[in-house]
Amino acid sequence: MTRALIVVDVQNDFCEGGSLPVVGGARVAADIGELLHRWHSRHEDGPTYDVVVATKDHHVDPGHHWSLKPDFAESWPVHCKVGSEGAGFHPNLDPQPFDEVFYKGEHEAAYSGFEGRTAAGEQLAEWLRARDVTDVDVCGIATDHCVRATALDSASEGFATRVLTRLCAGVAEDTTAAAITEMTGAGIEIA
Repeated sequence: MTRALIVVDVQNDFCEGGSLPVVGGARVAADIGELLHRWHSRHEDGPTYDVVVATKDHHVDPGHHWSLKPDFAESWPVHCKVGSEGAGFHPNLDPQPFDEVFYKGEHEAAYSGFEGRTAAGEQLAEWLRARDVTDVDVCGIATDHCVRATALDSASEGFATRVLTRLCAGVAEDTTAAAITEMTGAGIEIA
C-alpha cells in the first residue's frame, strides 16, 4: 500500500480575510501545517505518507465562474487570480515543499484536484499511479465543494479514499452534511 495526502486549495482567498472566505479556513491551514511539519521531520507520531501533494485554484479568466453578482452555487466573487496574494498558500499552512502542486481552473471552473495539472502538464491521477499510490487521504477547503469533488473523483479513479474532516472547513452546515452523505455513499471513508 502506498498512501498519498492531497491538500486541497488551502489558499488565502478561501481563508478569513480573503475574497471568498470559509470560516475556520485559517485554523485548518494551521492544523494541516502542523501535520506537514510532523511528516517532513519524520516525527515518531507523524503521519505515514509516501507522497504529499497540493491543489490550487489557478484562475486567469474562468468565464462565468467569476461574477460581480455571484449566486454562490455556479458563480463566485473573483478569487485565486493568478499572480494575486489571494492565490497563494495561506501562511498558517507554513508549507514545506510539496512533492507536487496541481493547478486547476485557468480558464474554467474547476472543483476537483483531478482536473488539475502540474506546471509540466501531468494530471493528478496519472501522477499518483506513476508512484504506485493505492490509498488517498484528502483534506483542505472547502468540504462541501473542492474537497468533495476531489474525493469523489479519487474514488472514481479507483483509489481507496478517506476524507480527514478534522482538517477540513466547510462553507455551510447543510451543504457540508450533504457532501459527507454523498461521499459516504460513494464508498469514501470519513475520518
